[in-house]
Amino acid sequence: MALGSDSDGYGSKADSSTSSTADYDVVILGGGSGGYACALRSAQLGMTVAVIEDDKLGGTCLHRGCIPTKALLHAAEVADEVRGGPDIGIVSRLDGIDMAKVNSYQNGVVSRLHKGLVSLVNNAGSGSGSIETISGRGHMSGPTSVRVGDREVTGSHVVLATGSVPRLPDGVSAGDRAFTSDEALTLTEVPGSAVIIGGSVIGVEFASIWRSFGAEVTVVEALDRLVPQEDPAMSKQLARAFRKRGIKTHTSSMLKGIEQHGDQVTATLDDGTSVDADVALLAIGRGPNSVGLGLDDHGVDTDRGWVTTDERLRTSAAGVYAVGDLVPGPQLAHRGFAHGIFVAEDIAGLHPVPIIDTDIPRVTYCDPQIASVGLTEPQAIAQYGEDDVRVYEYNLAGNGKSQILRTGGIVRAIRRTDGPIVGVHMIGARFGEQIGEASLLVNWDAFPEDLASVIHAHPTQNEALGEVAMALAGKPLHAPA
Repeated sequence: MALGSDSDGYGSKADSSTSSTADYDVVILGGGSGGYACALRSAQLGMTVAVIEDDKLGGTCLHRGCIPTKALLHAAEVADEVRGGPDIGIVSRLDGIDMAKVNSYQNGVVSRLHKGLVSLVNNAGSGSGSIETISGRGHMSGPTSVRVGDREVTGSHVVLATGSVPRLPDGVSAGDRAFTSDEALTLTEVPGSAVIIGGSVIGVEFASIWRSFGAEVTVVEALDRLVPQEDPAMSKQLARAFRKRGIKTHTSSMLKGIEQHGDQVTATLDDGTSVDADVALLAIGRGPNSVGLGLDDHGVDTDRGWVTTDERLRTSAAGVYAVGDLVPGPQLAHRGFAHGIFVAEDIAGLHPVPIIDTDIPRVTYCDPQIASVGLTEPQAIAQYGEDDVRVYEYNLAGNGKSQILRTGGIVRAIRRTDGPIVGVHMIGARFGEQIGEASLLVNWDAFPEDLASVIHAHPTQNEALGEVAMALAGKPLHAPA
């Protein structure tokens, strides 16, 4: 497939002469969310594709992130439902957690999805489009070439999609009792107690899992609130919910060090506080998986390991793109999917619309769940000014289905005064399932008046979004004005 050129100061597309001599139209380094999405869309568009992966297709999300953690969170939800059965007249008793069976269930979900993905990739393509998967660790050996073992693979374009890896706190080494989320997924028994270093997504999800399984949990966060990337109201609600669940938190607390001794660990904080536990989860975030890729040798600019790109995900090297967790921004599998599709369509000359990070929906699957999209209240005020921002907050105490599910929380919508909705932030059990409509509202610049006229089924948690819209439109029903 001959591909045209396009240059605006960042890395340009390879010209047709390069395309005619390359092994493939697109060579993708990494078979995770961004990599395989790019491969599938490229093949659909008639391009020949090579995907180089040194582990399994699906990457972190499928094998060590989104899917296995959400399987554990579902098991945790079932445990809580069984434990709470007598409160609603169901005779039930939680006798314990069989981690061998929980892990078997988790691994079964991952295995089935992996087999489906491999089949999808193997059967991809139409007409001249095709995908070849190459096993091994690749690194750039030229401007648009990648070496895998003894094999040199060339492409008209190279897409960097190697994702991210867990980070460790400075001066802390992992061990048998202090480990990252990768190792936490393989535990064969529930710890009696755990200290979690990091109160963002990974930290609060594991805090929720282990507390539901019966562990005593303490979360340590260096910033002044849990989930600091979310709207402050969400952090406040989560902190309150965690207190009710018996999860202890230390915010504005820096880790000074961790000692592992026998069957215990001790985390020492900067205020002199120490926390003893059976295990420590090191969950301060993930860093770019860019070491050893040969990027600097071939003109790909990086910043502390992250690959810098323009809005079209082109790197500083001609013909080279980067997608997913390797690019600074929210580390979300669906961001990787969107990046991969975007790059494939950009290479094909379809001129897709650039992806804006703040418009990407995000969900934290602890209990209660946090689901959000768009600007937080502080971000909206910073962008538009306080006089041009209106916020309405609906309490789930007024939502029938939430009462049935025995969950509390809030739904907040942020709009420009007399303008569209620019942010939606929700917290409550199962509210991750409501993010689709919220995402449509923000991405389509919907006005509250537009949504207020849409009928929402009763009783559903989805009604909460309708209630917020009606209130912002000046005609509240089950909520105060």
